[in-house]
Amino acid sequence: MDSDNLNGLFRPKSVAVVGASSQAGKIGHTVVDNLIKSKYEGKIYPINPKATEILGLKVYASVNDVPGPIDAAVITVPASMVKEAAEECGKKGVKGLIIISSGFSEVGEKALEEEIVAIAHSYGMRVLGPNIVGTLSNSDKLNASFAPFLPLPGKSSLVSQSGALLIAMDASTYTRRIGFDKLISIGNMSDVSFADVVEWLDTDENTSCISLYVEGLKDGRKFMDVSKKATKPIIALKSGTSEHGAAAAASHTGSLAGAAKVYGAAFHQAGVVEASDLDNLFDRALALSLQPPLKGENLLIITNGGGVGVLATDAAEKYGIPLRFAPPELQTELKKHMPSFGSAKNPVDITGMASTDWYVDSFKASIIHPWVDGVVILFCETASSDPMGIAQGIQKALLESGIKDKPVTVSYVGGERSETAMRWLSENGVPAYGAPDVAMNAMAALRQLFQMKEYSSETIVPAKNIDAKKAKQIIDAARANGRDVLTEVEAKSIFEAYGLPVTNHKLATSEEEAVQFANKIGYPIVMKIVSPDILHKSDAGGVKVNIKDADGIRESYKTIIENAKAYKADASIHGVLIQEMAPWGTEVIIGSVNDATFGPTVMFGLGGIFVEVLKDVTFRVAPISVGESRRMMNEIKGAPILAGVRGESPRDREKLAEILSLYSQMVYDLRNEISETDANPVLVYEEGTGLKVVDARIILKKI
Repeated sequence: MDSDNLNGLFRPKSVAVVGASSQAGKIGHTVVDNLIKSKYEGKIYPINPKATEILGLKVYASVNDVPGPIDAAVITVPASMVKEAAEECGKKGVKGLIIISSGFSEVGEKALEEEIVAIAHSYGMRVLGPNIVGTLSNSDKLNASFAPFLPLPGKSSLVSQSGALLIAMDASTYTRRIGFDKLISIGNMSDVSFADVVEWLDTDENTSCISLYVEGLKDGRKFMDVSKKATKPIIALKSGTSEHGAAAAASHTGSLAGAAKVYGAAFHQAGVVEASDLDNLFDRALALSLQPPLKGENLLIITNGGGVGVLATDAAEKYGIPLRFAPPELQTELKKHMPSFGSAKNPVDITGMASTDWYVDSFKASIIHPWVDGVVILFCETASSDPMGIAQGIQKALLESGIKDKPVTVSYVGGERSETAMRWLSENGVPAYGAPDVAMNAMAALRQLFQMKEYSSETIVPAKNIDAKKAKQIIDAARANGRDVLTEVEAKSIFEAYGLPVTNHKLATSEEEAVQFANKIGYPIVMKIVSPDILHKSDAGGVKVNIKDADGIRESYKTIIENAKAYKADASIHGVLIQEMAPWGTEVIIGSVNDATFGPTVMFGLGGIFVEVLKDVTFRVAPISVGESRRMMNEIKGAPILAGVRGESPRDREKLAEILSLYSQMVYDLRNEISETDANPVLVYEEGTGLKVVDARIILKKI
């Protein structure tokens, strides 16, 4: 039913326009006019109880008066009338509602929106919108929207949360000469979500790349699951990524988690390529819709200009594709197609004298060579060159080679002849761009696609020998005491239940007990205030380190208690933690925020007191594999510190990766309980010697 009803929304065989108008300028008139102008071949049924004919079409007083079946009903009546329209459409057996009308959750009328969805679902209908432009499809000759015209035809389809932006991008397809088969406005997502549309487009034979403009997702996990399973490339531009609107948080992790970081992590894990801006969305979508993924890192550049070759080389490194010299046998072959002063290394500079034949023969030799994983062709227009001849030669050589698993992108720098040649190339399956760095960025998107799809297939092996029951008992006991902040002792006990290596510690409630525990643990000792009301212990003067004897323990105990009471007079003080003073190690932080869209996340970075200043952290959505943990460690700027620099030994990165994965399982298992948590610092020791969690914090969800 679901698939059939989505077909009814996006590829309807008949469309009713509820609120059709005979008055030009009204949305109900524009939708009918657009359906006619797009040469829609299905039945069009204008619905208006006060009219008999609109634009030459018979008008019906109600959908129930329509003689035939209706797949999609485009609703353009005011918000107050939509509920009645939905009821009538349900009784008629309409498959889906395309609600253009506004005045719902976007202005606070969420209850009305939910009521309409409930009515639709009671009849088995799906709802697109409300507050949308409509839906457009070149392959179906369908413009069921108030956008002025169908987009330039192409192989990608675009789903946009912004209606105004969709209309603007519709027009841009003609100026940029980058086309789309479908444009789908998704609006408030009261029912049909990004995940639903992605899943449907993945089965659409007229879509080879799925492009998304995202302001926010309603079910992040569902979106990730659907995107991971998709067989077609997905590219997304996420807006609203600035830190301005970030809510204040109690933990280090909470203060560092922003929309950009969490969405970026989710896209990465789901195999969704990101776009940096609108131009980048167009450019990358073109490559993803026309070319296969770049499966290796052996990319070859062929150019007739040293300058553009250098620009492309810089861009390759910037976008994560470092260039290597071509192997000797390929260089020998390439030298046959250039003057003696050319270069066959990489970039392959066939010089400004390059003819069409030199370009085509160099490309032929390169694309079939087993070392080559992909080719970027750069062209600077000269008085004697033939831009179109080169374009046609490249496309013909690619077809004749039979190679279908190696991507090719092209950049032309020149005038009108070059513009015409680039347009011809893109229309004939080879993406072409007006700057070398853009062609390289498009190739990087093809590389990212392959890598992310490989990563997303990794298996996450659930850890054994964990005590989830114990963790839940600790949380329940804290809640029974009316607390949503755990003490460090409680947090460390939960960490221990999941196999995380915490420092040896005991909770003392008197000076003598503190001395007793210190003697048992062994000096030197660290002492810390234990209070659910004091999260940042150092700020309260609640931490003493390197205590070497019993007298020091007694004095520190008194001082810590006095400082805590002076800091917060009404704080509930459980006692003082007596903890081993772990030997020096590299400080890292591991943390988690339970994100409203994606649920529990995992953060990793260099730790200590400067973490919020340096912000050298990276995020993932939990749970994560050990392999994903390793990639997180390599992403931070401080990665060389963990690898060992300036004579330092490498840290135990393998154990750290295991612990990151374990921690991710903990926050995922306890996702209904934990709001924020972090371990900071975690001291990482030399390779093979492990690590220690020195401090732990857990903040529970409020209930």
